[in-house]
Amino acid sequence: MSTDLSIHAQLQAIKARLQAEASPEAGKSAAYFIPGIQKQYGVRMPVLNEIANLFKSGGLPLADALWIEGSHEEQLLAARIIGKLGRKDPEAVLERIERYSAGINNWAVCDALGMQAIHGIREKYQVELFALAHRLAMAESIWQRRLALVLVQWYTRHTHLVPEIEALVTVLENDEAYYVQKAISWIKRNLSKKK
Repeated sequence: MSTDLSIHAQLQAIKARLQAEASPEAGKSAAYFIPGIQKQYGVRMPVLNEIANLFKSGGLPLADALWIEGSHEEQLLAARIIGKLGRKDPEAVLERIERYSAGINNWAVCDALGMQAIHGIREKYQVELFALAHRLAMAESIWQRRLALVLVQWYTRHTHLVPEIEALVTVLENDEAYYVQKAISWIKRNLSKKK
């Protein structure tokens, strides 16, 4: 999509596409598999991937506008767009992840922020991501605590980081939140593959 379009025009084009691609079946499926969705269009993931690629030139301003709009799909798009910008502005991506984390209301958006948004920074910004994970582990929000674990999930493949990952898991091990426990199980399963 042309960078000549204003953020407002890009946002309106995205909304029009989301409305055109919405389906009741996709909406029902998302509501079933992702409890907590508060506002959604009902658009399938392949379409969201296509939209993110078309509008990635909107950059951080577009991602911010999408996040503020607040539908499930718009927040997933925001996470995908910032993930495409990581190499250009890693500090801004880290800041967005932390800022956006306060508005997470379901596991799918949480996991998109923790996996897709870090795509461009995860290799060179491991120290900063672990520091963010440790801050989020202390948050009141269950989604921020889950995000703490999701942020480090990719690193389970690196043996030298296992002690630090296990330390983070220990901090959250007695957390009673279902989705935090699911993330702990996911990490432990990944770590057990290393043994």
